[in-house]
Amino acid sequence: MNWGAFEGLLRSVNVYSTAFGRIWLSLVFIFRLLVYLVAAEKVWSDDHKDFDCNTLQPGCTNVCFDHFFPVSHIRLWALQLILVTCPSLLVLMHVAYREAKEERLREIQGDNYRRIYPNPGKKRGGLWWTYLLSLIFKASVDVVFLYIFFHLYRNYTLPRVVKCELPPCPNVVDCFIARPTEKNIFTLFMVVTTCVCVVLNLIEATYLIGKRCHEC
Repeated sequence: MNWGAFEGLLRSVNVYSTAFGRIWLSLVFIFRLLVYLVAAEKVWSDDHKDFDCNTLQPGCTNVCFDHFFPVSHIRLWALQLILVTCPSLLVLMHVAYREAKEERLREIQGDNYRRIYPNPGKKRGGLWWTYLLSLIFKASVDVVFLYIFFHLYRNYTLPRVVKCELPPCPNVVDCFIARPTEKNIFTLFMVVTTCVCVVLNLIEATYLIGKRCHEC
């Protein structure tokens, strides 16, 4: 997957973000996206190949792997990053809509037209709601994925050995997970950064609401 588009998206959104939003963007880009691309993908690249079970029964290893890894960490993180960055695209689209509307009015009424949006990127009116809802959506996505990870992989950790007795395994077999310590470290790192991102989103939403109440 080409993540260059997401990098450009994050940089464009930085123009219309608050100070908390810029911190969130830096955290997502440096500590989540780059870590995902540089290290995490390589750690999970051999998870199926190096998942060994002490049996030669055909199909047993595949069945056990599917049971203990119903969804790969790396694919869940990819989906999470995509969903988290999508609300930022909505903010950019809203700003682009305002700018296009101003341009149409200028073409129709001339240079002396009355501007509807003196600053299309200023968070007022509908754009304020779009930005606030994007924060709530991003925080909700991260919370949902934290719950999914906790439900699939208890306490966000992987054991060194798992016992499997699913058919067609002939009996209870021991299966060994590749590089469990390294995977646990990356998992906990991604969980912590996700929690920090959720807190930043909530702080920014509180800041926007408090600022609006103060102005009113």
